[in-house]
Amino acid sequence: MARMTGIRAFAAAMVVAAPLGMASKAEAATMVGLELVLLVDVSGSVDAGEYALQKGGYVQAFQSAAVQNAIMNSQLGSIAVTYVEWSGSAQQAQLVNWTLVNDAASANAFAAAIQGTTRAFGGLTAIGSAINYGASLLAADNGFDSLRKVMDVSGDGTSNDGASVTAARDAAVAAGITINGLTIGSASLLTYYQNNVIGGAGAFAIGVTDFADFAAAVEQKLIQEITGVPEPTTMALLGFGLAALGMAARRRKAA
Repeated sequence: MARMTGIRAFAAAMVVAAPLGMASKAEAATMVGLELVLLVDVSGSVDAGEYALQKGGYVQAFQSAAVQNAIMNSQLGSIAVTYVEWSGSAQQAQLVNWTLVNDAASANAFAAAIQGTTRAFGGLTAIGSAINYGASLLAADNGFDSLRKVMDVSGDGTSNDGASVTAARDAAVAAGITINGLTIGSASLLTYYQNNVIGGAGAFAIGVTDFADFAAAVEQKLIQEITGVPEPTTMALLGFGLAALGMAARRRKAA
């Protein structure tokens, strides 16, 4: 009888402890306004110079006062962000782990971490596999909870390897993730991203024609993702406007 009483007491204690344990786990996660996965194309079509411009664009963006102010004035005044490079179907690497960015110092530290990475791959272009990988990072216990979850996919070509792009997109959107795009190339590539890659609440894509225009575009894109996005058409026009300005500047320099 005494033993049964002891068992019942233990069981009752476990019932009380279980929700407390769950509460402790939930409280351990840092709440931010946005969880953001930067998915950066490093497939074989991206040469060394273009890779440097692309990575440098993200570095400059997080060093910029405009992006830093956008973060500090966003929902909850903070974001969690991670930097991923991707190429073929089995080529995805989280080069900079999830990082809390909530002021200039943490934004500069994240920029420095990106600058310190080494190129991971140089193979085919598997956009669907990259999206699946990004979704897994957002679904994992990464130490953060957020009001919004976003993947930012940049690339210079259509998918030619790996998982179905549209199936990966649809699964991510069903999980509550928004996918935005930044294309480097022709207007037809931007259309491909609009039709196959982006999705979710407020999804948009920007297109630039040259890697030299990437830095300005990614800064504007990050600001829109952090503070709220305009209509997709507006972003597309903005992207190609940035590209046109860049080409005009290069022509003037050449003259």
